[in-house]
Amino acid sequence: MSQHRPKGAKAANPLQKPWAKTAKTAANTMQRSNASAKPQPAKPMKAVLEDESKVYGENACRVLFTQRPEAIVRLYIADKLAPKFADVMKYLAAAKKAYHVVDEAELEKVAASQHHGGIVLLVKRKPIPSLANYLNQKGNKRDCLLALDGVGNPHNLGAITRTCAHFGITGVIMREPQLLHSGAALRTAEGGGEFVEALKCDDMPLALRLCKEAGYTLVTTSSHGGQSLYQTALPEKVVIVFGEEMFGVSKNVAKAADIALQIPGTGKVESLNVSVAASLILGEWYRQQQR
Repeated sequence: MSQHRPKGAKAANPLQKPWAKTAKTAANTMQRSNASAKPQPAKPMKAVLEDESKVYGENACRVLFTQRPEAIVRLYIADKLAPKFADVMKYLAAAKKAYHVVDEAELEKVAASQHHGGIVLLVKRKPIPSLANYLNQKGNKRDCLLALDGVGNPHNLGAITRTCAHFGITGVIMREPQLLHSGAALRTAEGGGEFVEALKCDDMPLALRLCKEAGYTLVTTSSHGGQSLYQTALPEKVVIVFGEEMFGVSKNVAKAADIALQIPGTGKVESLNVSVAASLILGEWYRQQQR
């Protein structure tokens, strides 16, 4: 059963917790319970519009509220987590936007996931900038971009996004940039998704050529050859390309590379998970640029 403040309602008593049940609500709930012994189904969530998406997970939702509170359309939250997000509920009430205190079963339905972490936000999607506009804005500045050639697992994408935010990488080139904004990816990113742009490209080789024309050095990785990551000077402006786990980067992309890197190791496993490899290479690029 959900609770929410309807639009146009009078301001709540300042001493009353925004998530607390009122006496009237409790009485109504008891009356409905007595009327039928069967559990009542949760109210269905309104259809998600094309320009909206769901964000869940405590850290992801907290960072989103900090960075762009105006993007929030609606909040669904578990009673036990509500005190932590009292400020968000007060903000939404003032903005005449609905929030709902719901049970775990309804949260799971809203998120379409068991891993909602007790909170789901319905939000306006971040706009997806074009690669050309991104390159024009950066000019001759030091910059590192990622290009993901076929990487689609949301947990890998979330882990990569979290790493990008940590090391100040602000752009990720993808054929399907909306994957970076999925609920699972944003939850795994732990708030990092608010600081990383997904840059759409329909043709990866063409996108990489545009980057090279803008002064970026193209770097690929290989588990079978290439220069040692720790013995290679990484340029100030680079695009680091990662392929999906099974087959790596495509041949056309590999041929365009200026530098092929290998991450040294024991050789006891063939390769590293793509998100782990990204963490190591981005960390080394960041380290070198700080010197």
